[in-house]
Amino acid sequence: MDVIDEVIEANRQFAKNYSGQDLPSQPARRLAVVACMDYRIPISQALGLENGDAVVIRNAGGIITEDTLRSLIVAHYRLGITDVMIINHTQCGMQTFEDQALVEWLEKETGLSAVIPAHFHTFTDLEENVRRQFRRLRSHSWIPADLRVRGFIFNVKTGLLTEVDPD
Repeated sequence: MDVIDEVIEANRQFAKNYSGQDLPSQPARRLAVVACMDYRIPISQALGLENGDAVVIRNAGGIITEDTLRSLIVAHYRLGITDVMIINHTQCGMQTFEDQALVEWLEKETGLSAVIPAHFHTFTDLEENVRRQFRRLRSHSWIPADLRVRGFIFNVKTGLLTEVDPD
């Protein structure tokens, strides 16, 4: 049995007691969280969220990409999201290499080049990256000025969030 078979079996056990019937059609807390995909960030537990409380969007680096923007626009206009948290974290792997170096390594490793992804959005300064994501979100014409957006750094050793001043 491989790992996917194992998690499918776990899902069968989960589904025996699951009832999504009482979940609201919109996130109860009207919150969206954009965070890194890193497994060391247990978003729900760290933020005290229950299933149905928030929309959680994760990707490498917690980056406001085109697809993240698409999801946040839908979350705001169709799901009533009023608040967005951007969460980066200490010891992020996206700080350990540069875009071009990864592209060159991938081309050498696979013997192929690719058009997309055009950028991997690596960074060196964690706080500045949070600010950059804040600006990317704020600069989109369909993101309203009254959408509350705040940025944070999650410490993977302590579990604490530190807010980053957007300026």
